[in-house]
Amino acid sequence: MLAAQLKSARLDEAELDARILISAALGLDLTGLVTQAARHLTATEASRLAQHAQRRIAGEPVARILGTREFWGLPFRLSEATLVPRHDTETVVERALELFRERQASHPPRIADIGTGSGAILLALLHEIPNAFGVGTDLSLNALRTARNNAAALGLADRAAFVACSYAAALRGPFDLIVSNPPYIPSGEIPKLSIEVREHDPHLALDGGNDGYDAYRALIPQAAERLAPGGALIVEAGQGQAPNIETLMRGAALSFDRPPKADLAGIPRAVSARKMPP
Repeated sequence: MLAAQLKSARLDEAELDARILISAALGLDLTGLVTQAARHLTATEASRLAQHAQRRIAGEPVARILGTREFWGLPFRLSEATLVPRHDTETVVERALELFRERQASHPPRIADIGTGSGAILLALLHEIPNAFGVGTDLSLNALRTARNNAAALGLADRAAFVACSYAAALRGPFDLIVSNPPYIPSGEIPKLSIEVREHDPHLALDGGNDGYDAYRALIPQAAERLAPGGALIVEAGQGQAPNIETLMRGAALSFDRPPKADLAGIPRAVSARKMPP
């Protein structure tokens, strides 16, 4: 029934959304849904499910309704100040791990995540690199609280710190790795985004200025100054943005040894460069 409602509202993946929302409303996993498929809902469950359905039909993403999203196989709590982590962003984590495997550090790696939001990129990396220490920055205190809570829930609080500042302004290097998923949507394109994004993701984390490159212009020079020799900067790029981002990186005296890493749709997504030793 719920799937039919969502289909009539012309929502993509209506059946998957319905299954997830029913599971959340009833507090059941997939096995529980199958084994209890014939049982009647309680009044509380029916009310909760109706609220979920109403919010989804109005265009609110499932992750916002549930308040959580999986990223890199880890659960992340969300808030109104954080983006919903997308699987495309996992390319940044993948590229970072490639670089770490190739370059064995003689000391515990230091990582910075600029504009950390929910902390997804930073905490995924700390989860994979047990001796690393990381710091996440954000302008939003609410986002930093969310990231700090996620670090605690994942058992990573002792290796993560969070700082309120503009990009990397309050950080002191050197860092072995700096990562970022900055705002890169041109301001004029935001009204054209899907309702799930334009009405529910924070505009501070979306708006990249008139041409979409304001954040890159600010963070790339800051990051280059704070990288250790041989350290790497990895940023997420929007569709078609990778060449211009590489130009900005070259302007900050960073060097390339590989092309951007593409997402599953073939879009160059994770742009990386290194600070070469003097």
